Amino acid sequence: MNEANSSIADVQSVLDTRSIAINRAGIRAIRHPVRIADRSDEIQHTIATFNMHVHLSHQFKGVHMSRFVEILNSHKQELSVQSFERMVRAMVNKLETESGDIEMTFPYFVRKAAPISHVESLLDYEVTFIGQIRNGSYKFFMKVVVPVTSLCPCSKQISAYGAHNQRSHMSISIHTNSFIWIEDLIRMAEDQASCELYSLLKRSDEKYVTEKAYDNPKFVEDVVRDVAAILNQDVRIDAYVVESENFESIHNHSAYALIERNKVEELS
Repeated sequence: MNEANSSIADVQSVLDTRSIAINRAGIRAIRHPVRIADRSDEIQHTIATFNMHVHLSHQFKGVHMSRFVEILNSHKQELSVQSFERMVRAMVNKLETESGDIEMTFPYFVRKAAPISHVESLLDYEVTFIGQIRNGSYKFFMKVVVPVTSLCPCSKQISAYGAHNQRSHMSISIHTNSFIWIEDLIRMAEDQASCELYSLLKRSDEKYVTEKAYDNPKFVEDVVRDVAAILNQDVRIDAYVVESENFESIHNHSAYALIERNKVEELS
């Protein structure tokens, strides 16, 4: 530290006399460019929104907020599930604490081919990485929000022709014991929907997805149960939360369902 800086007071490190620790202190909603390694061994350049927090001991007045931004700017390599842990540990070490977490939410793009014409286009999904360190122990969580189509079984059953359908958001949050691709979670959700979405459809494709949804009606409860059944069988997944929200086409409200399970706690 040079002579000029040595004379500047470090207010954050001043002793706090209230003796009350803070569970999470830090910065939220800071956007930063990142590079994400995907399944095809390519690098996606995207913008992520970060929430970064650490535990603040009762004796300190505040955290050094600038250090969070320094962590982001010092991380030059591609981010992956594996390298995310290094970022979280670097933050905890730099802030001189034993517990902290980083939440990183970003758009993730998958190239998809239309079902009949096979024309390709990109579809974006919202992905969140959550890394937590508690007293030196690291846990990683991943969440994917997958837009799909759902078609109402009741509407199909009682109508002389047609059935109302809607766009839905299926969310899967997982804690794993081994590596799993983002694309794997996306596929789990899309396979259990009435039909998946595509950015670009020709007329033959539009006919296909309309009829596929009509032949595969599902309530919001059906969707979360079907996804949960798949997650229950996957030995890589220790805990999960699966949600589905249908943005109804004939109501001014949404239909919603959630299933949460911790496999590890059930075995202990």
